[in-house]
Amino acid sequence: MANLRDIKKRISSVESTKQITRTMEMVATAKIRRATDRIVAATPYALAMVEVLESIAERTAGAENPLLVKHPEIKRIAVIAIASDKGLAGGFNANVLRAAERFVSAQQAAGIECELIACGKKASAYLKYRKYPLVLEFRDQSADPQISQAREIASLVIDEYSSGAIDQVVVFYNHTKNVADQVQTSEVILPIEKVTYHETLEDEGEAVYTDESAKAAAVAASTLSAARKAAAETTRTDSALTADFDYEPSADAVLEVLLPAYVETRIYHALLDSAAGEQGARRKAMKSATDNATEMVSTLTRIFNRARQGAITTEITEIVGGAAALEDQD
Repeated sequence: MANLRDIKKRISSVESTKQITRTMEMVATAKIRRATDRIVAATPYALAMVEVLESIAERTAGAENPLLVKHPEIKRIAVIAIASDKGLAGGFNANVLRAAERFVSAQQAAGIECELIACGKKASAYLKYRKYPLVLEFRDQSADPQISQAREIASLVIDEYSSGAIDQVVVFYNHTKNVADQVQTSEVILPIEKVTYHETLEDEGEAVYTDESAKAAAVAASTLSAARKAAAETTRTDSALTADFDYEPSADAVLEVLLPAYVETRIYHALLDSAAGEQGARRKAMKSATDNATEMVSTLTRIFNRARQGAITTEITEIVGGAAALEDQD
């Protein structure tokens, strides 16, 4: 058994680690609220764009637009992998990067080339270590993605798809189901086959928490869920009230402008979704680490008390034995 000094030093070390993980948990909780607020702000625009595109689709086939044309043969695919810049978030990065790697390996085995776009330091390091060439990489923006990042990615893939350099664009990221859970998701961005976007923070499966930091995260989730439902309800109401749209100069011309913007919006929405999921995963991981540290301190304290009690008992026994030996000498 370790001596008392070693046990006490171990308790002190675990307590220090616990303070760090607790602080990181609180920071992640605060960042969850900010990330969800950004999704709330982006949701009405995404819904309105879907509504307008659906309206245009009803009056024009859009067959001449290259973004809607499905290439007869897939020879090259652009893969967008969205991860975080920092770790300590459980399996958040590993899940999405392994899924992207499995996809790329399967395509290469089938004779299909892949070009990769990495968003986040973890994605960049993971893919570079495995000798995958990157056509684009972004760092230090995972927790605070900017529209310029989505615009640069969209511009590249749209140009390549329109010119025939690539035949498909797939994005891999973690969809934020709620403040506690993330779902590894892959979506085909190009060609545009269905006008939609991935809703975030669904009501189902939301975890129940008791501590104050988790309550703040739950408030962020409920705020986003309510805002998303309100925006969707408003969109449906507006659609019911608006019988038709007039497009100038024509529906086809408007489609030419909106489709690239739609691709950009979907990529930006994936970046925001991943940013919210990153903080949720980190909060969950740090809460688990804090709970484990608390349990470890309790266990080490019991061991310390037992060792201390044993040391005291041994010392008393030695004193009594020494006193008895002196009496026998007398």
